[in-house]
Amino acid sequence: MRIGIDLGGTKTEGVVLDGSGDTILRRRRMTPVSDGYDAIVDSVVDIVFGLESELGRRCRVGIGTPGAISARTGGLKNSNTVCLNGKPIKQDLERRLGREIRVENDANCFTLSEAIDGAARRFAVVFGTIMGTGVGGGIVCNKTLHAGPQHIAGEWGHNVLIPNGRSCYCGKQGCVETYLSGAGLVHDWPADSPITAQQLIAKADAGDHRAQQLVNGFLRHFGQALAMVINILDPDAVVLGGGLSNIDHLYTTGAKHVQRHVFNDELRTTFLRNQHGDSSGVRGAAQLWPAE
Repeated sequence: MRIGIDLGGTKTEGVVLDGSGDTILRRRRMTPVSDGYDAIVDSVVDIVFGLESELGRRCRVGIGTPGAISARTGGLKNSNTVCLNGKPIKQDLERRLGREIRVENDANCFTLSEAIDGAARRFAVVFGTIMGTGVGGGIVCNKTLHAGPQHIAGEWGHNVLIPNGRSCYCGKQGCVETYLSGAGLVHDWPADSPITAQQLIAKADAGDHRAQQLVNGFLRHFGQALAMVINILDPDAVVLGGGLSNIDHLYTTGAKHVQRHVFNDELRTTFLRNQHGDSSGVRGAAQLWPAE
């Protein structure tokens, strides 16, 4: 049995997968971000022990986190749950749980889940991306995660798309994330009329000219940015996740924009909607361990 934990900035979810990959137990609670690092660790430990108590046995544990473990310091880096940055969360959880655990970036867990038994299970080389609050990515080859020696493989969100463009929290300007995240999509909407990404898409579909301009710009940027990934990795499939993956135009107009920029006379990459939805990350965390 394997336990997966999806440690999000808003919620923390835990599941137990059996040997066939079926979810047999699930728990979810709010992530106590405002109470700080120690409270978040306490919450994860409580979820793991609670699942094991209900199951009646000890399990292997995998955790998907925002950010990744630094090979240099052993602490977490690049997390938008900022109270986790620099903290030795893997070591602290191993000490509290009394066992080795596996920790990976949440986009890596998403990609692993979709490549093992999700939308991309028929493909050998899979690039997965989450486009939502931020933009992350992961690479899976033959159902094995490739994280890289620096734990940054697939992180296309912080490649520069527009030189001297929008400021990014990472310190650079013009990052992919500043254009292809939810905030990036609505960035140029009038500030005196706040709107969500989903509301803007609905307006565009209803014929609003300004909304259509912004969505069209978003799709062009998607094509430019993803073509750079495909030129380097040449994956069999790209699977999309996060709230913005529900934009139907990504799989039609967006794919056409990719084709315009890719370094080839055709585009054979298959574009896929995710199969497991919000459960992809937590399932992938459990799947950091092989099935017994």
